Amino acid sequence: MFDVNVTGPVRGDFDRQILRVQRDVLRMGALVENSCVLARDALCDRNLDAAQRLKAHDKQIDQFYRQIEIDCMNLFTLQSTGADADLRRIGAFMQMVRDLERIGDYAEDIGEVAIKLFPYPVHPLMGRIQTMLDRCRSMVAMSLLSVSNLDAASGLEIKQKDDAIDSDYEDLYALLAHQTNLVGSVEPTVLLVLAIRYLERMADHATNIGKRVAYIVTGERT
Repeated sequence: MFDVNVTGPVRGDFDRQILRVQRDVLRMGALVENSCVLARDALCDRNLDAAQRLKAHDKQIDQFYRQIEIDCMNLFTLQSTGADADLRRIGAFMQMVRDLERIGDYAEDIGEVAIKLFPYPVHPLMGRIQTMLDRCRSMVAMSLLSVSNLDAASGLEIKQKDDAIDSDYEDLYALLAHQTNLVGSVEPTVLLVLAIRYLERMADHATNIGKRVAYIVTGERT
């Protein structure tokens, strides 16, 4: 009577597949991070080419999103996913790609705002909006680094950065909403209010990614 142990090969195949999903999450994240760069170039540097490239970028991000979701669902069906740690990891990856997809959408939205702002002079608050945008980009980069290293501590540190973004949003909203020297069209003001709202939401999603990394590692929700 032979004792055939299939656990080892099956487990090894599962581990390879889950690592491949993690790499794809990071590849999707690299595209999202680049979308943030394009959004900055479009809004702050008035780069029309960057604004137009965002649409093509977003299509690639959406393709990754759909494929990773399918791959995660396939992993759920494998018998070796019975361990809690495996289930946490797969579930967190599925949630991460939703966060990344939303960040990419907001970056594209900022590109559309930039296109509509092109005919108008540079707004006096654009320098402060650029600072807010750069902070968001830094948060996205930090979140991806925490995914790469599966580092719970660095993932949770992102929340501290989000507090600064919330302050930026509140300060800029108050300045934009209470302008007393407004001359001409109100459209630039409305568009910039939208832009800072998109940035605030991008930061929230980057914070979510960091929390999901911590959940993978610790099993505790924050």
